[in-house]
Amino acid sequence: MTGPSVSRPLAAASCIVAAMALIGLIDNFVILIAELAGLWQLHLVRAVMALPLILAISRVTGWRVAPERLWAVALRSVLVSIAIFLYFGALGFLPVAQAAAGLFTSPIFVLILSVVLLRRRVSAVNGLAAVAGFIGVLVVLRPDFSDVSFATVMPIAAGIFYALGALSTRNLCFGEGTLALLFGFFTSMLLLGGAGCIWFSIFRMDAPDGPAGFLMRGWVPMTWDFLMLAAVQAIGSVIGVALIIRGYLLADAAFVTVFEYTLLVFAAFWGYALWSDRLDIWAAAGIALIIVSGGVLAKTQQKL
Repeated sequence: MTGPSVSRPLAAASCIVAAMALIGLIDNFVILIAELAGLWQLHLVRAVMALPLILAISRVTGWRVAPERLWAVALRSVLVSIAIFLYFGALGFLPVAQAAAGLFTSPIFVLILSVVLLRRRVSAVNGLAAVAGFIGVLVVLRPDFSDVSFATVMPIAAGIFYALGALSTRNLCFGEGTLALLFGFFTSMLLLGGAGCIWFSIFRMDAPDGPAGFLMRGWVPMTWDFLMLAAVQAIGSVIGVALIIRGYLLADAAFVTVFEYTLLVFAAFWGYALWSDRLDIWAAAGIALIIVSGGVLAKTQQKL
């Protein structure tokens, strides 16, 4: 699958912004899903719904879902899946804007891991941008270091695994089709979600009701409300990813990536519109730092 020969930056930016607006909206409903089912069941059911949609797209467009290098796509899929499990797990406890702030530490960790694993050199500007971005994340999340819990570090851990997924995409999956990567991702989500459901159904934990038991809940009877919300997640995520794919086909990736940071703005907007979640001045300042630093780092990610 190749992109068009003529760059259309305005159309590309519009696709990415629309995708972020949609993802920011549907992710705000995860807190409702956390009342009805568990994290593992959500991703299992979402993947079961999404995979046929991807196959239908493949049939209509002729784009391949079979990978060129199965092992590379499988590794990348597992890394990104772990990141999304951690991100969605955090959504059971945190507003979307705060959880997304942790996920968007990924450009920082791409930079760090590129230095450590790939022996890349980093400019002073990029180093300062990474420090500024991490300070922004700390300002948004404001973790209590005297009482650090798994829920506290989940968003940042999601950023680390997302960075590993990004590096594997660039260095191991070059030339793979977008649908192949998307199909591999949802297949991994299905397998991990199914494994989690089986584990927590066999080794039952005393999971509290509501969002507090989101991570520890195995398979539970599905209600129509849950199925409708899972369908919204599945359809919305496929549409969102399709818009992202289109955006990256229409313009240079270094330009397009910057617009993904609008997710932080849309997540905050929808959180306020739906649940009256307000960001205080410190959280808003932290998000601004993350966006600026991410924009700087995104311009050099193509070289990492």
